[in-house]
Amino acid sequence: MKEYIKFIDLFCGIGGFHQAFTALGVKCVFACDYDKYARETYAANYGVKPYSDIREVSPHDIEDFDILCAGFPCQPFSLAGVSKKNSLGHKHGFEDEKQGNLFFEILRIVQEKHPKIMFLENVKNLKSHDKKNTWRVIKEGLVSNGYYVFHKIIDAACYVPQHRERIFIVCFDKNIFPDIDFEFPKEPSKRVSELKDVIDEKADMKYTLSDKLWQYLQKHKENSEKKGNGFGFGLVDLEKDEITRTMSARYYKDGSEILIKQESANPRRLTPDEARRLFGYPDNFIIPVSDCQAYKQFGNTVVVPAIKHTAERILKTVEEYQNGGARVTFIQESLWAV
Repeated sequence: MKEYIKFIDLFCGIGGFHQAFTALGVKCVFACDYDKYARETYAANYGVKPYSDIREVSPHDIEDFDILCAGFPCQPFSLAGVSKKNSLGHKHGFEDEKQGNLFFEILRIVQEKHPKIMFLENVKNLKSHDKKNTWRVIKEGLVSNGYYVFHKIIDAACYVPQHRERIFIVCFDKNIFPDIDFEFPKEPSKRVSELKDVIDEKADMKYTLSDKLWQYLQKHKENSEKKGNGFGFGLVDLEKDEITRTMSARYYKDGSEILIKQESANPRRLTPDEARRLFGYPDNFIIPVSDCQAYKQFGNTVVVPAIKHTAERILKTVEEYQNGGARVTFIQESLWAV
C-alpha cells in the first residue's frame, strides 16, 4: 500500500517537499527547521509541528522512514551568500560553522537510519563553490555511506515563470538497489503557470514603492552600470516579459529583484499571494505570518512543481525496478506499489 511509504522533511521551510510528496500519497513522519516562523507556517498548513535545531535531534527519536528529503541551507554556497560573507570578512561554505556544515547533520541521520532514497536540493553554485571542493566532499560523503548519486541543474522556469536554477540530488541505497539507474524527467513542454496567471491586475497601494526608494534603486543601478557592475532592479513588464528573475530571501528589503511595472505609478513589489503562485504553491496554502516573513519564506523555498516532477520520476523508477523482478520492502513490510 502506498500510504506506508514514509519520508522525513529536513530543513523543511514551508514544505515544498511536503507539498510534492504528500500529493503522491507519501506520508511525512518528521519535519525539522530552525526558523520559528517557517515552523509556524508549516504547522498551519500540514498539522505537523516541526522540530527546531537539527543538531539537537537524535536519530532514535525519528520514526523509521523510506525517503529523506532536505533542502539544506544554501546561503554559504550561493553566489549572493558568498559575496556577502566575503564583503563582511565572514567564512562561507563548510567553514561557515552555523550553516555550512549542516550537511553533516544529514549524514549523521543517514548513518543511523539508512534511508532507501534521498532527495536533496541546493543552489546551483554548490557544484562550483571552493573550486568544486564543496561538491566533492558532499558527493564522497554520500557515496561512502553506500549511495548511488545522481544530480542535475534544474531551472524552475520550465515549470513556473521564474528563472531559478537549483541542483537536484537523488540518491539510492546500493544495498537495496544494487544496479538501479535513474534519469531525471524531461522538461515539461508547457509551464504549470504563466506570468499572467501569477500577477494580479491590481494590488494594495502598500506594495507600491515610495518615491524615495524608487529613486534610490534607480540611482544605485546607474552607479553600478558606471562601475561595470551588474546590479540592477528587475522590472517586469507584463506586456513583454514571460519570466521573472530569481526571488531570494532578501526580497523583503526592497523588492528589487522582481518589481511589477505600473501605469501612472511607481513599480510595486509582489504580494505574498503572487509570490506563493510564483513557487507553485496551491490557492489554499495558508500564510499565517507577516509580509516580511512571507517574503523570506518563499525566497528560501523550493518550486513545488519542479520537486513534484522529479518525485514522480523517483516513484516511477522504483516501480520499473520492481517490475524487473527486484523486490523492495518498505516500512511495515509493505511493497511499494505505485
